[in-house]
Amino acid sequence: MAERPEYLIVAQIVAPFGIHGEVKANIWTDFPDRLANRTSVFLGREGEQPREYALRGVRFHQGQVLLSFVGCDDRTSAEALRDLYVQIPAAEAAPTPNGSYYFHQIIGLDVWGTDGRLWGTVTEILTTASNDVYVVEGQHGQFLVPAIPDFVRQVDLEHGRMIVDMTAI
Repeated sequence: MAERPEYLIVAQIVAPFGIHGEVKANIWTDFPDRLANRTSVFLGREGEQPREYALRGVRFHQGQVLLSFVGCDDRTSAEALRDLYVQIPAAEAAPTPNGSYYFHQIIGLDVWGTDGRLWGTVTEILTTASNDVYVVEGQHGQFLVPAIPDFVRQVDLEHGRMIVDMTAI
C-alpha cells in the first residue's frame, strides 16, 4: 500500500490580491470553510517540506479563498508566495462522511474481486461529472472502476484493500 502523506493540499496560491499582502488561492478541498477556523497553514512546493505560516485572515471571494499571513504586508511579499500549495497536516483533516474517502486513502489500495482474485492497485482517481473513477493497474493492464456501490462493494482501509464486483466491469 502507498505511503500516506504527512500534509494534505487544500488550495494553491495563484496570485497576489491587492497591495496589502493578501493572496488568492484556488480551493482544492470539499471543506473550504474549515480554513476560516485555522490559525496557521503550511506552504510549499510539491516534493518540498512545507513551512508553517501564521494566518492573519481568511475570506472567500468569487469561488476562491483570500489569505493574509502575518509578516506578509505588501504585494511584493505576496508575489513570492505565488504557486505555493496551501497544506494542512493530514492528522488534522476533517473526518469524511460515511462511505466517502480522501484521495490519499484510496490511491494505493489493492483491488480484489468478489471472486477472491487480486486484480491490481488503485494508481489514480479521475473526477468526472457524475462520479469518481478509479484507475487500476494490474497484471492484465489498466482498467477503470466507477466509484459507485454497484462496482465497489467494500473499502477496507485497515487492510489496504477494496473489493470490486468484476462481473459488473
